[in-house]
Amino acid sequence: MDAPPMLAQDRITRDQRKLAARLGADRLERSVSPGVVTHRRHTLDPGLDYYLYVPEDHHPDAPILVSVHGISRNAHEHAEALASQAERHGVVLIAPHFSRPRFPDYQRLGRRGHGVRADIALDAIVAEVVALTGARGDRFFLTGYSGGAQFAHRYAFAYPRRVAALAVCAAGWYTFPDPDLVYPHGLRLGGRLPGVAFNPAAILRLPAVAFVGARDTARDPALNTADGIDRRQGRTRLARARNWIAAMTEAARARGLDTGYDFELLPRTGHSFHAGVAPNRGDLARRLFERMFTT
Repeated sequence: MDAPPMLAQDRITRDQRKLAARLGADRLERSVSPGVVTHRRHTLDPGLDYYLYVPEDHHPDAPILVSVHGISRNAHEHAEALASQAERHGVVLIAPHFSRPRFPDYQRLGRRGHGVRADIALDAIVAEVVALTGARGDRFFLTGYSGGAQFAHRYAFAYPRRVAALAVCAAGWYTFPDPDLVYPHGLRLGGRLPGVAFNPAAILRLPAVAFVGARDTARDPALNTADGIDRRQGRTRLARARNWIAAMTEAARARGLDTGYDFELLPRTGHSFHAGVAPNRGDLARRLFERMFTT
């Protein structure tokens, strides 16, 4: 009989112990370079890589923000664009790199038969960073842009108690909180993600914000233009973000929950991460950190 699937926190604790046994606490600490973006390969899986920024004055139990790239795989750009805000707010920043050969389905977490599971890979990266830095790893802040926003909200749906706050930025399309729609359109999994069970009551307690460019209305080649998506979610990223926020709000209210779901426009921004984070345009980096880390 197969062993039962391992929960995310159990995987993280296991990986932290493996790392500590292999490297020792002193070597873990010495391998961190505060104040600069570093590219790392995972100690237990060198085929898994990520970018890391640790503030110069970092401290144990610092919060972690994970920022996930889109299909251009621009993880380094994410790390560089958000590093100054991570320094300002004392946040350990992780930008995972989901390579195309290993993670062709990362936006949907890596369904059965579609490559390596991206959710499990992220858990391994977080475990390593916790071991390296002493940052808080039980709950982390999560965001993503475009395809990365697809990953981010689906990870949050799968593990709502692991995510402290969620920001989805310019997602191409969404998983809706509908138990009758087959995943990734809705919450009916049917064995597509072994070990995952969506819990709508927990999902709908996690607040979220959707950022999208005010000019993100093009039906470009990267946009999923399937008839069903157009019909249920809208024809543009802008419309789809509004409709997803509305659907999440309605589903939460139907359960008697007052969870906050917000929609925010990035001015003078189309579907461009570079424009989105530019201070004179979308100003996303500042707005994202102030939203998540300013009380």
